[in-house]
Amino acid sequence: MANVSVKNVEKIYPNGFHAIKGASLEIQPGEFIVLIGPSGCGKSTLLRTIAGLEEASSGEICIGGRVVNDVDPADRNIAMVFQNYALYPHMTVYKNMAYGLKNRKMPKDQIDTKVQKAALMLGLMDHLDRKPSQLSGGQRQRVAMGRAIVRNPDLFLFDEPLSNLDAKLRSQMRIEIRKLQRELKVTSIYVTHDQVEAMTMADRIVVLNGGKIEQIGTPAEIYTNPASIFVASFMGAPPMNLLEGVADGGQITLPGIGGMPMPHNLSGPVSVGIRPENAVITGQANDTTLPFTHDFTEELGAVRLVHGHLGDTPFVVHTHDDTELPSGPLYVSIPEQNLCVFDQNTGRNLES
Repeated sequence: MANVSVKNVEKIYPNGFHAIKGASLEIQPGEFIVLIGPSGCGKSTLLRTIAGLEEASSGEICIGGRVVNDVDPADRNIAMVFQNYALYPHMTVYKNMAYGLKNRKMPKDQIDTKVQKAALMLGLMDHLDRKPSQLSGGQRQRVAMGRAIVRNPDLFLFDEPLSNLDAKLRSQMRIEIRKLQRELKVTSIYVTHDQVEAMTMADRIVVLNGGKIEQIGTPAEIYTNPASIFVASFMGAPPMNLLEGVADGGQITLPGIGGMPMPHNLSGPVSVGIRPENAVITGQANDTTLPFTHDFTEELGAVRLVHGHLGDTPFVVHTHDDTELPSGPLYVSIPEQNLCVFDQNTGRNLES
């Protein structure tokens, strides 16, 4: 296991594009870190810079206590798993997994021991004589992982490895990768645009936006206490509801909607965030409810997503499958303790 330290790393391309802006990150030995953000946010560039496939414009990268800025990728003792598998089509599964070790002049008996052990771990023992064209997408991804495992790396780097798989297989592979990482105890950095992957796999999540790190935290911290409006709107399916208003003392006025109490004595323009599962639909109007217009309901089996509006602002409420909407006018109750309040000017969470 190795720790990874990224200190004030910048990446500026020759055309002037600023892909990474002052990224700093400390990863503990054996930790599973997920980098997530929209397309073009810099997550893959940061991963490739740690791998040495991209050169940092400035800053410092350490792996296992060793500064690796000027170390070739092959000498960083890392293993990468890519989206496209990158298998040799003319080689068998066995030869694909053994190829890197053979190039390192490792004795044949040691190669065989490592490949057999990895194949057993990955359920590939019956496929060692097959070629990639004879395998399913999930099996090919296992071969790519096996090729990485046999190297006994200090660091696993995953670059959207499940993007080419269907939804059911992605779910299965998520579990397998996480289980495997815990068994091997290898420090891992995983890039994805899929927030379900991030929430279910990560020890900690790093949310990037426009080349900057917006927030680092556990899945629970990211979800319940987002550091910014961007994180609140990006993480979560459906995302956090956001209402714009003006704070004055212990009250927030939401234009066209009404007023509601807030947890802190603030003033000025704010955005109020509430997760869909923390709002409650009721038929009773009182000082703590807001009028709700119901548009439609999404049936998702065990749960329902009730879509509607508070004034002109779209609003979603998460309910159980046996929850029936009251007849007559509808209102939404938002518990004060579940509010997140953001500064509209800076976008930052005023409580973090």
